[in-house]
Amino acid sequence: MITGIGLDIIELDRIDRLVRRSPRFYKRILTPSEQIYYEQAIPSRQIEYLAARFAAKEAFAKAKGTGIGGNCSFQDIEVVKNELGAPSLLFQQVPVSGFISITHTKDYAAAQVVLLS
Repeated sequence: MITGIGLDIIELDRIDRLVRRSPRFYKRILTPSEQIYYEQAIPSRQIEYLAARFAAKEAFAKAKGTGIGGNCSFQDIEVVKNELGAPSLLFQQVPVSGFISITHTKDYAAAQVVLLS
């Protein structure tokens, strides 16, 4: 049974501006595991990656019904890939029952999350 649906879209330029203003911004959004990938990527891919993870985490929080805040922080949510490269989610290190789709263009990143019971 579907228990929540969340969708988020963000401009890559917005994330780029945030990173330029605060180079450590990514550390507030990404978990330590996600930070490793980010730090090894070329700069243009860093922004795509960060924006996509930001959108995914916002979409999850919307699907959960809490939003990002006291009970659900960016650090609580991690996007991981399976052996085929498809994304899935961990919430507080526990696999999430549901689906996630992430996409980006040269201007936007978007994510949709469907939670199941």
